[in-house]
Amino acid sequence: MAFQYRSSPSYLQLQAGVTGKWDCCRFVNRGLRNAASSSTTASKKKRAGLFFRNRCSATAMSASVRSNSSRSADLSSTWGKKLVWIWTENKQVMTTAVERGWNTFIFPSTCRDLATEWSSIAFICPLFIEGEEVLDSESKRIAAFSDITSPQQLEKLQSWDDLAQIVVVNLLDWQVIPAENIVAAFQGSQRTVLAISKTPSEAQVFLEALEHGLDGVVLKVDDAKAILELKDYFNRRNEADTRLNLTKGTVMNVQMVGMGDRVCVDLCSLMRPGEGLLVGSFARGLFLVHSECLESNYISSRPFRVNAGPVHAYVAIPGSKTSYLSELKTGKEVIVVDQSGVQRTAIVGRVKIESRPLVLVEAKGDSENKTCSILLQNAETVALVSPVGGEGCGETAIPVTSLKVGDEILLSVQGDARHTGIEIEEFVVEK
Repeated sequence: MAFQYRSSPSYLQLQAGVTGKWDCCRFVNRGLRNAASSSTTASKKKRAGLFFRNRCSATAMSASVRSNSSRSADLSSTWGKKLVWIWTENKQVMTTAVERGWNTFIFPSTCRDLATEWSSIAFICPLFIEGEEVLDSESKRIAAFSDITSPQQLEKLQSWDDLAQIVVVNLLDWQVIPAENIVAAFQGSQRTVLAISKTPSEAQVFLEALEHGLDGVVLKVDDAKAILELKDYFNRRNEADTRLNLTKGTVMNVQMVGMGDRVCVDLCSLMRPGEGLLVGSFARGLFLVHSECLESNYISSRPFRVNAGPVHAYVAIPGSKTSYLSELKTGKEVIVVDQSGVQRTAIVGRVKIESRPLVLVEAKGDSENKTCSILLQNAETVALVSPVGGEGCGETAIPVTSLKVGDEILLSVQGDARHTGIEIEEFVVEK
């Protein structure tokens, strides 16, 4: 989407890119920047100040438009429109936030000099709290501001006749339930609601309340580490919006190998047919191991479980990383993937390690010469996900007890080398 902001005598065109990712908009005015590069210092400051004021207005417009569109969007696209503003007086926090694309800063009305100083060294959008309003540098109202300590105050806030399009709330002593109450209260109101958060974990509560969460957060911190943690959280969410490119693989060998310690991963989320975890013995290729969500004659379905493989195997986790199955424990996150490559994060609720008979499965991708392998428990409830319409015993998954040479399964082909779970470029031999 693009916004045009009128500023006599010419138009200033600011673009707000909505990419379907958890992030804030960044505004660039190349005309102003180019002109400033050939002007005097005074002229540069004047143009820069104009740029900041215009960008603040465009930010408000962007939030308004994005809020309206998100009401009819699905959950993932709603998450793709979250806003992050920063409230701090720490210069290191400011620079860390700007470097990661978060440019809107809130200041108390007494800190205008600090805002001016920071504006001279970075492209930021300064906003100021004045009573029950959030103002830009020209004292134009951008948002309403309210402390909330009771349901009565929330009802009073909703009843304001002149309530701004953007609302910043400060939940003083109550968090999870009130966050849900605010999401419910403003759902369908066409307003953008942000909550002040003092930690990244508190911000996560606000962003996920009632699945859709609030429209954004104001992170009030004095430690740059909090910026990094929240950005890492956003990156993990962004990754979940990215579809993995899964490769069709052909089974080359199926062989019983004896006993080993295998890992069952029980998640805090239910999985659907076609979903599972990416697991493998080698870094270069992970197999999509199906969950136990399918009905069986042998045991009741357990749609929260993946019988994933032995303790040594890699498993995909957020951040484009891997972990050993033996390292998983309650509270850690893994990536759940379906047949189409759609992925989401899930929290591990429990890990069970038991000695069971294992079967070795080796396969090659259609465009790869290297063999990938995985060891799995030899049981009817353990299966590999197959391509839709692929060669095998079913459209969704093939039990390892029925797997044979020539069957088609799904692989995630990756780099050959990893260090502490991070993909690196290095010569390595795995066999």
